Amino acid sequence: MGEAELNKRTHQLIIHSVFNFYGDAASAAISIQIADDISKHWNEPGAQATIRHDVYDLLFKIEGIYRPDLKPEAVWYNDNPRMNFFRIEEYAIENISFVDAIGSNTGYFKLDNLLQTSTTAAHEYGHTIGLIHPKDLDIRSKGLPGIMYPRGTICDPQFQYDPTAEPSKRGGTLNPEYRKVLKTDIDNLRLHKLFYTEENRVVVGEFSSLFHEKHIASV
Repeated sequence: MGEAELNKRTHQLIIHSVFNFYGDAASAAISIQIADDISKHWNEPGAQATIRHDVYDLLFKIEGIYRPDLKPEAVWYNDNPRMNFFRIEEYAIENISFVDAIGSNTGYFKLDNLLQTSTTAAHEYGHTIGLIHPKDLDIRSKGLPGIMYPRGTICDPQFQYDPTAEPSKRGGTLNPEYRKVLKTDIDNLRLHKLFYTEENRVVVGEFSSLFHEKHIASV
């Protein structure tokens, strides 16, 4: 989730998102790392957006804050659209990171997902601002995978975990480290369709406002 701001002086469309991280595996260092990863991937295309017939340079301003003492009430009653809240733990049910809904501001990160590849947080950020997984998950011969393709996608050999593996077999699916934010991902945000206020601002996403308790592995 975030707040988009049209700066007509600089001709920039700035999307502001702040990530508040809590949980036993969260830290100040990983909070900064995640924010940097998201910013790097989403700003890499150097994209532009046309709003009301004017062209704006698109800039994602992402901030990561470590909140070890975060209280549930701070999540439940937050009304700032820039604020996102994610728990980080070593264990997660179903062994994956997730957001609570498409276009939401809360979720749960599994630590080793974040450490394995810098695209995990960037992928989940795409969900928070409204993007879904593509329907066609066999993208052989279609080149570089966009950021919203999930694990398990069938792709060209050079983008697999094991380039020599048979497609869809062990090692023969998308290695997330090869995902990139592409122009199509930016286009799918449909930023030109949003209703901007007189102050030239608009909310991107919605409040899910869920505080997550730590997942405990069953014995």
